[in-house]
Amino acid sequence: MLKNWLKIAFINYKKNWLSTIINILGLSVGLCVFLLIYIHWQDEKSYEDWIPNKENIYFVENGNASFGIMASSSYPEIFVSKEKFSEIEDATILNDWGKQKLSFGGNSAYVSGTASVDSFFRMLPFEKVAGNFQNAISDNGKIALSLETARSLFGDDYRNAIGKTLKNDSNEKNYVVTAVYKLPESNSVFKPDFIYRNPYLEQSKDQWSSYSYNGFFRVKPGTDIKALEHKLSKQMQEQEEISAKKWGYTIDKKNPAMVYLTPISKMKLDAKSDGINKGDKKSIMILLGLSVLILALSGINLINLKTAQASQRAKEVGVRKVAGSSKATLVLQFLLETFMICLAGYIIAFAMIELLLPVYNKFLGKTIALDNAGIFLYTGLLLILFSLISGLIPALYLSNFRPINTLKGNFARSKSGVFLRNFILTLQLVISSFFIICSLIIHSQVSYMMNKDLGFRGDQAIQIYFKKANWENSFNVNKYRRLKAEMARIPGVKDITGSVNSIGNGTANASIVKLSTDTTKTVQTMLGGIDENFLKFYKVKFISGRDLDWKKASDTINGTVVNETFAGKLGYNPKTALGKEFFTGWDGKKKYKILGVVKDINYSGVNQPVEPIVYFNYDRNWVKNNMSNLQIKMSGNDINGTLERIKEFWTTKAEPGYPYDFEFVDQQFAKTFDKFQKQQTLFTTLNIVVLVIALLGLFALSSLLIEQKLKDVAIKKTLGADERTIVWDLTKRFLLICFIAVLISIPFGYYAMNEWLKDFSYRIDMPVWPYVLSMFLLLILTFAVVSLKAYRATKISLVKYLKYE
Repeated sequence: MLKNWLKIAFINYKKNWLSTIINILGLSVGLCVFLLIYIHWQDEKSYEDWIPNKENIYFVENGNASFGIMASSSYPEIFVSKEKFSEIEDATILNDWGKQKLSFGGNSAYVSGTASVDSFFRMLPFEKVAGNFQNAISDNGKIALSLETARSLFGDDYRNAIGKTLKNDSNEKNYVVTAVYKLPESNSVFKPDFIYRNPYLEQSKDQWSSYSYNGFFRVKPGTDIKALEHKLSKQMQEQEEISAKKWGYTIDKKNPAMVYLTPISKMKLDAKSDGINKGDKKSIMILLGLSVLILALSGINLINLKTAQASQRAKEVGVRKVAGSSKATLVLQFLLETFMICLAGYIIAFAMIELLLPVYNKFLGKTIALDNAGIFLYTGLLLILFSLISGLIPALYLSNFRPINTLKGNFARSKSGVFLRNFILTLQLVISSFFIICSLIIHSQVSYMMNKDLGFRGDQAIQIYFKKANWENSFNVNKYRRLKAEMARIPGVKDITGSVNSIGNGTANASIVKLSTDTTKTVQTMLGGIDENFLKFYKVKFISGRDLDWKKASDTINGTVVNETFAGKLGYNPKTALGKEFFTGWDGKKKYKILGVVKDINYSGVNQPVEPIVYFNYDRNWVKNNMSNLQIKMSGNDINGTLERIKEFWTTKAEPGYPYDFEFVDQQFAKTFDKFQKQQTLFTTLNIVVLVIALLGLFALSSLLIEQKLKDVAIKKTLGADERTIVWDLTKRFLLICFIAVLISIPFGYYAMNEWLKDFSYRIDMPVWPYVLSMFLLLILTFAVVSLKAYRATKISLVKYLKYE
């Protein structure tokens, strides 16, 4: 029996070779897209699976009215909480300390490190290679190295590195090696090349409002996390009230301080803040949902084409039933045929994944490998489920044929068959229209971001970071001045400036500002320590007032320029803000005066709101030691030559032995919406895939349906109907279905895109034209595909179809 089923299946595949190829191609592309996004999702979910008892370790996040939800915590919040609340078994903090240069003898390594405390190794138990984790970083003179770093510094003798002294050239300090550890091979955000004790712990012990550390708790099994969050939040609210009384500002009671605990195993995707190298869960889930739609579209094609072929197999079913075949037997036979098509698509899909995975990895910046046995198990189950769902409808439909009707040959007129095909075709076109609408709106939003006035001109300007000198005087201002003076003599260098905040990398060093005339009115602002020529360097436009005059002592001591957002937060417009005085959290006894208001500069990216910022002379307080970069504008005559001269100076005189790295300021800012450009690319690609699958399915379906009407066409031609009339008669039903499908898709597209646009602080108004264009585009494509087959139908031989009439 099985052999007979297979023989019948292959005869039908051959007879309907076009629809068979389209089915297999559509299924393989749909499965390929779904599986690529699925394995990306599984890869993101697998972060921190290597940590023992990870279900009891939680990442600490804080939220308040001034900062929103932050990935950082204060030192006392973490360690006082450990002593105060019995549910917390252990706690640790850590900071990414960036790249630093370590050296031993004639060997050196430029590697990334983490600053932490001894409890780090209890919370994140790396595999020990040598030494001892206990007291490994108990003081500022100890360091633990990864296996790779130890090999770079000590060669094959890395196991004997314990007790040896290396030098950190970046801060000019010596460290004794206490441990060598192996980094986890699986996915993790914790992969430091070295670990040492955070040098700022002593001065942070009483600073409850200094959110400077990533904090983690290990809690007792069975702990009520919601109850613990409530206790921690209440503690931080009490500390916020103490701080408000001390500094004389009011608290927003409607937005009290809150503490959130996120499981470390879910931190990568589910952190409430920006987390630590947080993944983009929302985009992944959107893409996963869209890939399911594409897979559904492939299944719809299969269902539609199978039901459209029903008239060809109606007599076969009638004969089989008369011969004694049961309904269940027929259903199993048709399910087997569907399964074989799905299996072929499944195999081709994995071949396509192997070919596309390197390109996909490069696009994502990841190294995903197709080596997880679970993927094959889950996708195998998906194959069976998909075959069952997509095959069951046509199988039941075909097995329900009545022998008396099918053997008379009048099945083609069945209303149920027409209704089912129309319904499924409508669903197919709804999905296609939805993708077109979403793709057009995403393209509009990304184009809007790329062309938005950013408030500055960063063309022909590069930024170079220099290394800190030591813990006590980080980013020494004297080093900035020396480098600026020396680099100004390089031919091709037009201008040089510097600032605390870096365009494209966001702002830092926030503080509370309150008006001198109304101490209850406060604004959370960013500190914009800048060099004398910063605003001129970037051609920032003044709305009112003037720039700081470095020759006037009053300007450099307490004069400020503020952005329009800052003025608005204080309740002023750009003109009325001039001359107003305020106190600051960084220098509470001194009054600062607003001398000018400038247009907003977007530091963090156009999807983020512009923050209030106060620009002032960098050389008047502790901010001067945070000058960490040089921003260099070059003349347009010989940019490549100037870059080479800057590189030679930097690698031979400024910081010899360190890698030379720079970035154009406008390109640095462009990275802030790189994520959204990738979304645009993915959506466009998926849109093309959807249209190809839908149009191929539509072509195959229209071919089958028009072939069933060739006798009608022959009769109309005999009665004198012209080609245009016949083509219109054959296509108008498809166009009506297309029109209805677009109307149905509009509310779904509107809802989805309105939700997506909520991520942007600066967004387009919801446009009307994508919905209109989607309708016209889909109508044109539908007409083009169907009319092609319809026109060919008008060229049939009348004798062939009318000789028995």
